[in-house]
Amino acid sequence: MLRQLVINADDFGLSSGVNRAVEKAWQDGFLTQASLMAGGDAFDEAVDIARRNPGLQVGLHLTLVQGRPVLPPEKISGLVGSNGCFPDNPVAVGMKLFFDPTIRMQLRNEIEAQIQKVKQAGVLLSHVDGHLNIQMHPTVFSVLSELMPIYGIASFRTTRERLLENLRHDSSRLIGKSIERFIFGSLSSYAAPVLKYHKIKTAVEVKGVLNSGRMTEQYLLSILERLKEGITEIYFHPGTLPDSEITRRMPDYRHEEELAALLSQKVKDKLRQLSIELINYRGEIKEYV
Repeated sequence: MLRQLVINADDFGLSSGVNRAVEKAWQDGFLTQASLMAGGDAFDEAVDIARRNPGLQVGLHLTLVQGRPVLPPEKISGLVGSNGCFPDNPVAVGMKLFFDPTIRMQLRNEIEAQIQKVKQAGVLLSHVDGHLNIQMHPTVFSVLSELMPIYGIASFRTTRERLLENLRHDSSRLIGKSIERFIFGSLSSYAAPVLKYHKIKTAVEVKGVLNSGRMTEQYLLSILERLKEGITEIYFHPGTLPDSEITRRMPDYRHEEELAALLSQKVKDKLRQLSIELINYRGEIKEYV
């Protein structure tokens, strides 16, 4: 049974604290790829890191909530607030995207602008995921399904994660996890035939949906034994502190613990013992560091 792991870092480009963690996890740990925020304050620094680490696969971390747009706010007034930024409330954003068809062209233009900004920076864009998994929203996904083939994006994060398997290792947030599993599982089923039609690669399961911000060494060690056959993606939010940006945005996330998990010798030994292969979505194998 061949089991492969894609190890992704989200929020690349958000801040210097995130960028430093991504580079360290790539060079000294078992990170295989990262997802870049086109509107992040530290975008240019992240691009420099990607250039000097060409083996690090980079994708788009699509941002339509809790962040800054790439286009001028006046061109996408239906998507941003009075401060020129995307709203912080993901539920309100989701409802507006679903029920207000007048903003679809603004949405398409902003998504395309984020893709183009990364590509114009000279970064080979290989996959798409999203901040707070906004890529799974039906309206957003319909736009992405049109744009991904145009821009040669061949991989996509679908938010399939086994609830009972997660609860075996972390029984917290039972109600919240159950709701998330129902919503994201349904959206993944909706997206599956479209992705198959366009021959866009996805993982058989994604770890991180139900334990976002708490992907610690202990949790990681506990889930490796029962990975499915095929490709599993595990995504992290590593960071180095102090960093006011990630502390402000994600005060409850364990950024430094997640970085430590990505560098853990215990985890590396466990991966070797289980003969789990580290890859990116391009299929390139990463040797254990």
